[in-house]
Amino acid sequence: MQLAAMNLAKLINSKFISIHLLFWIGVWFFYVYFFSYNSTDSNFVTWFSAFLIPVTMITTYFVVYYLIPTYLLTKKYFLFSLYSIYTVILSTWLILMTIFASLLFLSNLNVDKMPPMSRNYIFVLILVYLVVLLVSFVNLLSHNFATESKNKELQNKILETQLQIKDQELQYLKKQIHPHFLFNTLNTIYGFALKQSKNTPDIILKLSNLLDYILYQVNKPKVSLKEEIMHLQEYIALERIRFQDTLKISFTSDELFEEKQIPPMLLIPFVENAFKHGNLIDGFLQVNILIEVDDDALRFVIKNTVKQDQGHETKTGIGLENIKKRLDLIYPNNYNLQINLVEDWYIVELYIENINSF
Repeated sequence: MQLAAMNLAKLINSKFISIHLLFWIGVWFFYVYFFSYNSTDSNFVTWFSAFLIPVTMITTYFVVYYLIPTYLLTKKYFLFSLYSIYTVILSTWLILMTIFASLLFLSNLNVDKMPPMSRNYIFVLILVYLVVLLVSFVNLLSHNFATESKNKELQNKILETQLQIKDQELQYLKKQIHPHFLFNTLNTIYGFALKQSKNTPDIILKLSNLLDYILYQVNKPKVSLKEEIMHLQEYIALERIRFQDTLKISFTSDELFEEKQIPPMLLIPFVENAFKHGNLIDGFLQVNILIEVDDDALRFVIKNTVKQDQGHETKTGIGLENIKKRLDLIYPNNYNLQINLVEDWYIVELYIENINSF
């Protein structure tokens, strides 16, 4: 009922009321054209068409602005069918009254003077409901189009909101990674400073390069894979200084090109985790890194030595947990991350099918 009232108010107050007037004038011409068939009585045809217009208008507006929104669009099909039957009965009576009034006032009860088409009640009913059905069809099309547009707009707003939430969560995760990364590196510098090591200035210089990457490049949505690997090697250089002769590292990488892009700081936390939680076995910490790129697929494998009783600890921590969350947000259903502990080796293997898909 409320929807029907809104439609009626729209009809009464609409600035397009002139369009309605033009439409009904067009319907009047339509009636005049058909009722003029086999008739030369233009006066009768003109007035009969004029008498028929109010009946058509009442039926059309009742169907379009009451029956359809109140019952059809609300899926009350039984009531819609029932009231549609009532509408046909009432409009039939009004059409009969129109024909009788025309016979009385326009032809002085002389049926022979009536144009043939105006005497055919079935034909008159078909013409009236042809207009009703046409307007109803256009109205339903307009309603469906408006509903689809609103749904699409709503979907776009939902998608935009989801993207904003996703971006905010990514920014939050990045802010967690940065302090975590810096904390570990500053601990290294602090240890060398206590020893008054001559390597301290070199470590600070390398850290400054990494800080430039963290503070400026990391705010970008994506960086080239080549750039990420370059800073990954900078971090490894820091760890080489820290571990000195107790580190054995193997780094193997395919030739990388600028067009291959990934989110910044995606791989470094894995390397950082290997050095932070790795253990010296037989006097050495061993770290093996493999990076392969096949078309747009990235395969990243890193393994480090770890003691069996401490292997579970490497599966926890802010850095690794954050990287999993970032992967879920950036590459949903597009990556595979496997973490295994095999004898004295902690192995992480990341496979991304389409690294440029985010």
